[in-house]
Amino acid sequence: MMILRLSSGIAAANPRFQLNPFFNPQKPTSLHYAQIGPQRKNFSKLGSECGDGVVFDDVAYESERLSLDAAAMENMAETAKKEIESDQESDPKAWKWIIRKKMWDLMEARNYAMNPRPVHHRIPNFVGAPAAAAKLAELDAFRMANVVKVNPDSPQKQIRFLTLSGDKKLLTPQPRLRTGFFSVLESDFLKPETIREACTSVGVAKYGRAIGLDAKIKVDLIVIGSVAVNPQTGARLGKGEGFAELEYGMLRYMGAIDDSTPVVTTIHDCQLVDDIPIEKLAIHDVPVDIICTPTRVIFTNTPIPKPQGIYWDKLSPEKLQQIRILRELKRRLEKETGCKLPTGPSEKLPPTADRKRR
Repeated sequence: MMILRLSSGIAAANPRFQLNPFFNPQKPTSLHYAQIGPQRKNFSKLGSECGDGVVFDDVAYESERLSLDAAAMENMAETAKKEIESDQESDPKAWKWIIRKKMWDLMEARNYAMNPRPVHHRIPNFVGAPAAAAKLAELDAFRMANVVKVNPDSPQKQIRFLTLSGDKKLLTPQPRLRTGFFSVLESDFLKPETIREACTSVGVAKYGRAIGLDAKIKVDLIVIGSVAVNPQTGARLGKGEGFAELEYGMLRYMGAIDDSTPVVTTIHDCQLVDDIPIEKLAIHDVPVDIICTPTRVIFTNTPIPKPQGIYWDKLSPEKLQQIRILRELKRRLEKETGCKLPTGPSEKLPPTADRKRR
Protein backbone atom coordinates (compact mmCIF):
# COMPACT_ATOMS: atom_id res chain seq x y z
CA MET A 1 0.00 0.00 0.00
CA MET A 2 1.43 3.38 -0.99
CA ILE A 3 0.94 5.98 1.73
CA LEU A 4 1.90 9.59 1.19
CA ARG A 5 3.98 11.61 3.61
CA LEU A 6 3.04 15.28 3.42
CA SER A 7 5.06 16.67 6.32
CA SER A 8 8.32 15.83 8.02
CA GLY A 9 8.61 12.60 9.92
CA ILE A 10 6.28 10.10 11.56
CA ALA A 11 5.61 10.82 15.20
CA ALA A 12 5.67 7.91 17.60
CA ALA A 13 2.35 6.79 19.05
CA ASN A 14 1.49 8.41 22.33
CA PRO A 15 1.25 5.74 25.05
CA ARG A 16 -1.82 7.46 26.54
CA PHE A 17 -3.89 6.14 23.64
CA GLN A 18 -5.42 2.76 24.29
CA LEU A 19 -7.76 0.63 22.19
CA ASN A 20 -11.35 1.78 22.53
CA PRO A 21 -13.62 -0.73 24.28
CA PHE A 22 -16.65 -1.65 22.19
CA PHE A 23 -19.91 -2.08 24.04
CA ASN A 24 -23.61 -2.11 23.25
CA PRO A 25 -25.70 -0.37 25.92
CA GLN A 26 -29.40 0.02 25.31
CA LYS A 27 -30.19 3.11 23.28
CA PRO A 28 -33.49 4.72 22.34
CA THR A 29 -34.82 3.83 18.89
CA SER A 30 -37.74 6.11 18.09
CA LEU A 31 -37.51 9.37 16.16
CA HIS A 32 -39.08 12.57 17.44
CA TYR A 33 -38.86 15.60 15.22
CA ALA A 34 -38.56 19.10 16.62
CA GLN A 35 -37.29 22.43 15.37
CA ILE A 36 -34.99 24.20 17.81
CA GLY A 37 -34.79 27.99 17.79
CA PRO A 38 -36.04 30.46 15.20
CA GLN A 39 -37.25 29.24 11.82
CA ARG A 40 -35.00 29.37 8.79
CA LYS A 41 -35.51 31.87 6.00
CA ASN A 42 -38.69 31.04 4.11
CA PHE A 43 -37.99 29.63 0.65
CA SER A 44 -41.54 28.35 0.12
CA LYS A 45 -42.48 30.69 -2.68
CA LEU A 46 -41.40 29.54 -6.11
CA GLY A 47 -39.86 26.50 -7.72
CA SER A 48 -40.62 22.80 -7.31
CA GLU A 49 -43.09 21.14 -4.99
CA CYS A 50 -42.05 19.50 -1.73
CA GLY A 51 -43.53 16.25 -0.53
CA ASP A 52 -46.08 18.10 1.62
CA GLY A 53 -47.40 20.13 -1.30
CA VAL A 54 -45.55 23.33 -0.35
CA VAL A 55 -43.74 25.00 -3.23
CA PHE A 56 -40.04 25.42 -2.48
CA ASP A 57 -37.83 28.06 -4.08
CA ASP A 58 -34.87 25.91 -5.18
CA VAL A 59 -32.99 28.73 -6.88
CA ALA A 60 -33.20 31.16 -3.97
CA TYR A 61 -32.17 28.51 -1.44
CA GLU A 62 -29.18 27.34 -3.45
CA SER A 63 -28.11 30.90 -4.23
CA GLU A 64 -28.05 31.79 -0.55
CA ARG A 65 -26.28 28.56 0.42
CA LEU A 66 -23.55 29.06 -2.17
CA SER A 67 -23.09 32.68 -1.13
CA LEU A 68 -22.73 31.77 2.54
CA ASP A 69 -20.43 28.85 1.74
CA ALA A 70 -18.21 31.11 -0.37
CA ALA A 71 -17.94 33.58 2.51
CA ALA A 72 -17.10 30.75 4.93
CA MET A 73 -14.39 29.39 2.61
CA GLU A 74 -12.91 32.86 2.20
CA ASN A 75 -12.69 33.15 5.99
CA MET A 76 -11.09 29.72 6.23
CA ALA A 77 -8.56 30.62 3.53
CA GLU A 78 -7.55 33.67 5.55
CA THR A 79 -7.29 31.60 8.72
CA ALA A 80 -5.22 28.96 6.94
CA LYS A 81 -2.80 31.56 5.57
CA LYS A 82 -2.25 33.04 9.02
CA GLU A 83 -1.79 29.62 10.60
CA ILE A 84 0.70 28.43 7.97
CA GLU A 85 2.73 31.63 8.31
CA SER A 86 2.78 31.37 12.09
CA ASP A 87 5.49 29.91 14.29
CA GLN A 88 4.81 26.16 14.10
CA GLU A 89 6.38 25.58 17.50
CA SER A 90 3.90 27.86 19.26
CA ASP A 91 0.84 27.39 17.04
CA PRO A 92 -0.87 24.04 17.74
CA LYS A 93 -2.92 24.16 14.51
CA ALA A 94 -0.29 25.13 11.94
CA TRP A 95 0.79 21.56 11.16
CA LYS A 96 -2.77 20.58 10.24
CA TRP A 97 -3.06 23.41 7.73
CA ILE A 98 0.25 22.47 6.14
CA ILE A 99 -0.96 18.91 5.53
CA ARG A 100 -4.34 20.11 4.25
CA LYS A 101 -2.80 22.56 1.78
CA LYS A 102 -0.36 19.99 0.44
CA MET A 103 -3.19 17.49 -0.05
CA TRP A 104 -5.47 19.98 -1.80
CA ASP A 105 -2.57 21.08 -4.03
CA LEU A 106 -1.71 17.45 -4.80
CA MET A 107 -5.25 16.49 -5.78
CA GLU A 108 -5.55 19.47 -8.08
CA ALA A 109 -2.09 18.98 -9.63
CA ARG A 110 -2.65 15.28 -10.34
CA ASN A 111 -6.24 15.86 -11.44
CA TYR A 112 -7.64 13.51 -8.81
CA ALA A 113 -10.10 16.26 -7.88
CA MET A 114 -13.68 16.45 -9.11
CA ASN A 115 -16.17 19.31 -9.05
CA PRO A 116 -16.72 21.49 -7.17
CA ARG A 117 -13.22 22.78 -7.88
CA PRO A 118 -10.85 23.98 -6.74
CA VAL A 119 -11.08 21.62 -3.79
CA HIS A 120 -9.20 23.91 -1.41
CA HIS A 121 -11.08 24.51 1.86
CA ARG A 122 -13.55 21.74 1.04
CA ILE A 123 -13.96 18.08 1.77
CA PRO A 124 -12.48 17.29 -1.64
CA ASN A 125 -14.57 15.48 -4.22
CA PHE A 126 -12.44 12.90 -5.98
CA VAL A 127 -12.17 10.59 -8.96
CA GLY A 128 -13.68 7.25 -7.94
CA ALA A 129 -15.98 8.54 -5.18
CA PRO A 130 -18.87 6.28 -6.36
CA ALA A 131 -16.52 3.28 -6.30
CA ALA A 132 -15.49 4.12 -2.72
CA ALA A 133 -19.19 4.41 -1.83
CA ALA A 134 -19.79 0.96 -3.30
CA LYS A 135 -17.03 -0.45 -1.07
CA LEU A 136 -18.71 1.15 1.93
CA ALA A 137 -22.09 -0.32 0.96
CA GLU A 138 -20.57 -3.82 1.14
CA LEU A 139 -19.65 -3.39 4.81
CA ASP A 140 -21.66 -5.34 7.35
CA ALA A 141 -21.86 -2.14 9.40
CA PHE A 142 -23.71 -0.44 6.54
CA ARG A 143 -25.91 -3.36 5.52
CA MET A 144 -27.12 -3.90 9.09
CA ALA A 145 -27.61 -0.19 9.86
CA ASN A 146 -31.06 1.32 10.16
CA VAL A 147 -30.00 4.95 10.65
CA VAL A 148 -26.89 6.27 8.91
CA LYS A 149 -25.46 9.73 9.55
CA VAL A 150 -23.71 11.06 6.43
CA ASN A 151 -21.96 14.40 5.95
CA PRO A 152 -23.45 16.71 3.28
CA ASP A 153 -20.34 16.99 1.08
CA SER A 154 -20.10 16.13 -2.63
CA PRO A 155 -17.89 12.98 -2.41
CA GLN A 156 -20.41 11.34 -0.07
CA LYS A 157 -23.47 12.06 -2.27
CA GLN A 158 -23.56 8.48 -3.57
CA ILE A 159 -23.52 7.17 0.01
CA ARG A 160 -26.56 9.29 0.80
CA PHE A 161 -28.26 7.81 -2.26
CA LEU A 162 -27.36 4.23 -1.29
CA THR A 163 -28.67 4.89 2.22
CA LEU A 164 -32.06 6.09 1.00
CA SER A 165 -32.39 3.57 -1.81
CA GLY A 166 -31.55 0.84 0.71
CA ASP A 167 -34.61 1.75 2.82
CA LYS A 168 -32.51 3.21 5.59
CA LYS A 169 -33.02 6.50 7.42
CA LEU A 170 -30.55 9.18 6.39
CA LEU A 171 -29.42 11.63 9.05
CA THR A 172 -27.53 14.59 7.61
CA PRO A 173 -26.48 17.90 9.16
CA GLN A 174 -27.91 21.12 7.82
CA PRO A 175 -25.21 23.10 5.94
CA ARG A 176 -22.60 24.32 8.44
CA LEU A 177 -25.33 23.95 11.11
CA ARG A 178 -26.43 27.47 10.13
CA THR A 179 -30.18 26.93 10.04
CA GLY A 180 -30.62 24.21 12.59
CA PHE A 181 -29.29 20.81 13.53
CA PHE A 182 -29.89 17.58 11.62
CA SER A 183 -32.45 16.55 9.04
CA VAL A 184 -33.82 13.04 8.66
CA LEU A 185 -34.94 11.65 5.32
CA GLU A 186 -36.76 8.39 4.75
CA SER A 187 -37.40 6.74 1.40
CA ASP A 188 -40.95 5.86 2.51
CA PHE A 189 -41.79 9.57 2.34
CA LEU A 190 -40.06 10.18 -1.00
CA LYS A 191 -41.17 9.48 -4.54
CA PRO A 192 -38.69 7.26 -6.41
CA GLU A 193 -37.92 10.09 -8.82
CA THR A 194 -37.02 12.45 -5.95
CA ILE A 195 -34.50 10.22 -4.12
CA ARG A 196 -31.55 11.55 -6.15
CA GLU A 197 -32.58 15.13 -5.47
CA ALA A 198 -33.02 14.33 -1.77
CA CYS A 199 -29.28 13.59 -1.62
CA THR A 200 -28.42 17.22 -2.45
CA SER A 201 -28.44 20.26 -0.16
CA VAL A 202 -31.58 21.59 -1.85
CA GLY A 203 -33.24 18.19 -1.57
CA VAL A 204 -32.46 17.89 2.14
CA ALA A 205 -34.00 21.33 2.71
CA LYS A 206 -37.09 20.38 0.69
CA TYR A 207 -37.75 16.84 1.87
CA GLY A 208 -35.90 16.48 5.19
CA ARG A 209 -37.53 16.69 8.58
CA ALA A 210 -35.63 18.68 11.17
CA ILE A 211 -34.80 17.10 14.51
CA GLY A 212 -33.74 18.83 17.70
CA LEU A 213 -31.64 18.00 20.72
CA ASP A 214 -34.48 16.07 22.35
CA ALA A 215 -34.88 13.61 19.48
CA LYS A 216 -34.79 9.96 20.55
CA ILE A 217 -32.64 8.41 17.88
CA LYS A 218 -30.11 5.58 17.59
CA VAL A 219 -27.46 6.16 14.93
CA ASP A 220 -25.93 2.89 13.75
CA LEU A 221 -23.17 4.22 11.47
CA ILE A 222 -21.40 7.56 10.99
CA VAL A 223 -19.91 8.52 7.63
CA ILE A 224 -17.64 11.57 7.57
CA GLY A 225 -15.59 13.26 4.88
CA SER A 226 -11.85 13.77 5.17
CA VAL A 227 -8.95 15.67 3.67
CA ALA A 228 -6.29 13.21 4.85
CA VAL A 229 -6.31 10.02 6.95
CA ASN A 230 -3.59 7.82 8.44
CA PRO A 231 -4.62 4.19 7.78
CA GLN A 232 -2.31 2.90 10.51
CA THR A 233 -3.93 4.89 13.33
CA GLY A 234 -7.27 6.21 12.03
CA ALA A 235 -6.11 9.78 12.65
CA ARG A 236 -8.09 12.12 10.39
CA LEU A 237 -8.01 15.72 9.23
CA GLY A 238 -11.13 17.45 7.94
CA LYS A 239 -11.28 20.77 6.14
CA GLY A 240 -10.60 22.73 9.32
CA GLU A 241 -13.96 24.07 10.44
CA GLY A 242 -14.62 21.40 13.08
CA PHE A 243 -18.18 20.52 12.07
CA ALA A 244 -17.65 16.75 12.12
CA GLU A 245 -16.40 17.04 15.69
CA LEU A 246 -19.29 19.30 16.79
CA GLU A 247 -21.87 17.02 15.18
CA TYR A 248 -20.26 13.99 16.83
CA GLY A 249 -20.20 15.72 20.22
CA MET A 250 -23.86 16.70 20.04
CA LEU A 251 -24.88 13.18 19.05
CA ARG A 252 -22.97 11.93 22.10
CA TYR A 253 -24.88 14.40 24.27
CA MET A 254 -28.16 13.07 22.84
CA GLY A 255 -27.20 9.47 23.57
CA ALA A 256 -27.56 8.66 19.88
CA ILE A 257 -24.04 7.21 19.60
CA ASP A 258 -21.29 5.81 21.81
CA ASP A 259 -17.76 4.45 21.45
CA SER A 260 -19.09 1.38 19.65
CA THR A 261 -20.69 3.36 16.81
CA PRO A 262 -18.45 2.82 13.75
CA VAL A 263 -17.02 5.90 12.05
CA VAL A 264 -16.25 5.44 8.35
CA THR A 265 -14.73 7.76 5.75
CA THR A 266 -14.45 7.54 1.97
CA ILE A 267 -11.37 9.07 0.32
CA HIS A 268 -9.14 8.77 -2.72
CA ASP A 269 -6.11 6.51 -2.29
CA CYS A 270 -3.83 9.54 -2.49
CA GLN A 271 -5.42 10.88 0.71
CA LEU A 272 -3.82 8.10 2.74
CA VAL A 273 -0.92 9.67 4.65
CA ASP A 274 1.51 8.56 7.34
CA ASP A 275 2.35 11.85 9.02
CA ILE A 276 -0.59 12.85 11.20
CA PRO A 277 1.04 12.75 14.67
CA ILE A 278 -1.59 11.45 17.06
CA GLU A 279 0.05 13.07 20.08
CA LYS A 280 -0.75 16.45 18.49
CA LEU A 281 -4.43 15.69 17.95
CA ALA A 282 -6.96 17.61 20.04
CA ILE A 283 -9.24 15.81 22.47
CA HIS A 284 -12.25 16.56 20.23
CA ASP A 285 -10.71 15.18 16.99
CA VAL A 286 -12.76 12.23 15.69
CA PRO A 287 -10.76 9.18 14.53
CA VAL A 288 -12.06 6.74 11.92
CA ASP A 289 -12.55 3.01 12.32
CA ILE A 290 -12.85 2.15 8.62
CA ILE A 291 -11.49 3.77 5.45
CA CYS A 292 -13.01 3.04 2.04
CA THR A 293 -11.13 4.09 -1.08
CA PRO A 294 -12.00 3.19 -4.68
CA THR A 295 -9.61 0.23 -4.44
CA ARG A 296 -9.67 -1.06 -0.85
CA VAL A 297 -11.24 -1.20 2.59
CA ILE A 298 -8.99 -0.55 5.60
CA PHE A 299 -9.90 -1.37 9.20
CA THR A 300 -7.72 0.95 11.26
CA ASN A 301 -8.22 -0.56 14.74
CA THR A 302 -7.69 3.01 15.89
CA PRO A 303 -6.12 3.44 19.32
CA ILE A 304 -7.33 7.05 19.48
CA PRO A 305 -10.13 7.66 22.01
CA LYS A 306 -13.34 9.04 20.58
CA PRO A 307 -14.69 12.35 21.91
CA GLN A 308 -17.18 12.06 24.75
CA GLY A 309 -19.18 15.21 23.96
CA ILE A 310 -18.68 18.92 23.37
CA TYR A 311 -15.48 20.34 24.87
CA TRP A 312 -16.64 23.85 25.64
CA ASP A 313 -13.19 25.08 26.65
CA LYS A 314 -12.04 24.36 23.08
CA LEU A 315 -14.99 26.11 21.41
CA SER A 316 -14.26 29.66 20.31
CA PRO A 317 -16.71 32.53 20.87
CA GLU A 318 -16.81 33.01 17.09
CA LYS A 319 -17.87 29.41 16.44
CA LEU A 320 -20.45 29.55 19.21
CA GLN A 321 -21.91 32.72 17.70
CA GLN A 322 -22.16 31.08 14.27
CA ILE A 323 -24.10 28.00 15.39
CA ARG A 324 -27.48 28.53 16.98
CA ILE A 325 -27.95 24.92 18.07
CA LEU A 326 -24.72 25.11 20.10
CA ARG A 327 -25.91 28.23 21.88
CA GLU A 328 -29.17 26.45 22.67
CA LEU A 329 -27.30 23.46 24.08
CA LYS A 330 -24.99 25.68 26.14
CA ARG A 331 -27.93 27.58 27.65
CA ARG A 332 -29.66 24.32 28.44
CA LEU A 333 -26.65 22.80 30.18
CA GLU A 334 -25.94 25.95 32.16
CA LYS A 335 -29.55 26.04 33.32
CA GLU A 336 -29.49 22.35 34.27
CA THR A 337 -26.22 22.56 36.18
CA GLY A 338 -26.43 26.11 37.51
CA CYS A 339 -22.84 26.60 36.36
CA LYS A 340 -21.48 28.75 33.58
CA LEU A 341 -19.64 26.68 30.98
CA PRO A 342 -16.16 27.77 29.84
CA THR A 343 -15.41 29.21 26.42
CA GLY A 344 -12.33 28.53 24.35
CA PRO A 345 -9.84 31.03 22.95
CA SER A 346 -10.79 33.41 20.16
CA GLU A 347 -10.13 32.40 16.55
CA LYS A 348 -8.92 35.93 15.81
CA LEU A 349 -5.17 35.54 15.57
CA PRO A 350 -2.73 38.39 16.24
CA PRO A 351 -0.56 39.52 13.31
CA THR A 352 2.04 36.98 12.21
CA ALA A 353 4.99 39.11 13.36
CA ASP A 354 3.50 39.46 16.83
CA ARG A 355 2.93 35.72 17.13
CA LYS A 356 6.50 34.92 16.11
CA ARG A 357 7.91 37.28 18.75
CA ARG A 358 6.03 35.58 21.58
